[in-house]
Amino acid sequence: MSVTRRQILARTGASVAGIAFTGALADLFAGSPAAAEPLGGYGPLVPDPDGLLDLPAGFSYRVLSREGERLRSGEGPVPSRFDGMGAFPAANGALHLVRNHENRSDARLGVPAVTGLTYDPGAKGGCTVLGLGPDGEVLEGAAGERVGIAGTAVNCAGGATPWRTWLTCEETEDKAGTKGYGKDHGFVFEVDPADPRRTGAVPLTALGRFAHEAVAVDPYTGVVYETEDAFEHPFGLFYRFLPLMPLGGTGSLRAGGTLQAMRVPGVPDLSVVREPGTVFRRVEWVPVPDPQAAGTPIRFQDFGPGGITHAQKLEGCYWGGTCVYFVSSYARTSDGSGATHFGQVWKYEPLNRRLTLAVVFGPDTDVRLPGESPDNICLAPTGGLMVCEDGGGAQHVFGVNRSGEVYAVARGRQDIGKPGAPEWGEFAGVTFSPDGTTMFVNCYTPGTTFAVTGPWR
Repeated sequence: MSVTRRQILARTGASVAGIAFTGALADLFAGSPAAAEPLGGYGPLVPDPDGLLDLPAGFSYRVLSREGERLRSGEGPVPSRFDGMGAFPAANGALHLVRNHENRSDARLGVPAVTGLTYDPGAKGGCTVLGLGPDGEVLEGAAGERVGIAGTAVNCAGGATPWRTWLTCEETEDKAGTKGYGKDHGFVFEVDPADPRRTGAVPLTALGRFAHEAVAVDPYTGVVYETEDAFEHPFGLFYRFLPLMPLGGTGSLRAGGTLQAMRVPGVPDLSVVREPGTVFRRVEWVPVPDPQAAGTPIRFQDFGPGGITHAQKLEGCYWGGTCVYFVSSYARTSDGSGATHFGQVWKYEPLNRRLTLAVVFGPDTDVRLPGESPDNICLAPTGGLMVCEDGGGAQHVFGVNRSGEVYAVARGRQDIGKPGAPEWGEFAGVTFSPDGTTMFVNCYTPGTTFAVTGPWR
């Protein structure tokens, strides 16, 4: 069953909708505690008198960092375009947040170049690391906010590793000699939040060169799953990387491995699959002919008589239970996709190579109402799934529980539009503290990192 935006929330301030999802919705919560899930949501969103973030009653937020402020390390201003983010435990109850900056060559506030942490001085993307004390406050000095990696480009999403590092993804295929770049881009880089200089600025070239979006690491085998958010037809692929040194800790991914792309026999485009619960039991993995895309982008390469399976706008990717989940944020026939949809969530089971369409959003019915274009997603330690919206109109963080209820957790209030034409920046990087007491989330622009606390159930 498709879920329309009007079904999802009857009005922007509503707390929950009586939706009965069909298909494999419950599978989305593998590895998430059932007993704690917030049945009924948390109630209507309360307008924020400060005009930053609307939350349910009983919840509050702290602004941890904003673009343009000074990095506490003194390395320069806080860069712009906040995107994917991960939270990692540190010593003595402290916490590290690693935050991506999706800066292109024209960015107003690039990530400051730091010796030993800069890949390409001509690029303005990268990551910053925030250190939070046991009280949740940002620490002073370099321990509180610093550059994690610089000189990369269009750092969109990424993912955490089982050995507590962050894989940051370049969402670009630009090569040296274009847009002011001195080196090729389109790689994954590893950032150690506790000591960024230990990982430096070394591209993990074996994971391929393409417009990366997100990654998820199988904690049992060390296999890395990757989404590609290509902007032109033919669209991106879903990949897996088989490392030579699985689960070897920091630096193991530099040892190389094999990059493969997913083929669903008889399905050249995932957008044509419409019914949640549809299962494909013969997924194949095909070696990528040229992972470095030296002459031809990977999605254009020859994968043999069976071809390869594409999907438009592949975004979030996460691991739950024994499965990996990935998002196609939308597809449009006008862009070249085989069908139009307003969001899919797919589940892949490595043990039996089975792929299932778990959830479909859409069609769009009213841009004033939420519920389209799911982007970053994560499992909440308190139960349920958190989804960052990236569509038109108001922008929300939604929760979804096993009963199929979709409820608003937060709504952005920072208007970046023109007079008479309001516009709100998307949410990105939703993640939780390891103890489940705090939700961290970014507003993409103006770049703002929030810490949200309250009666999480």
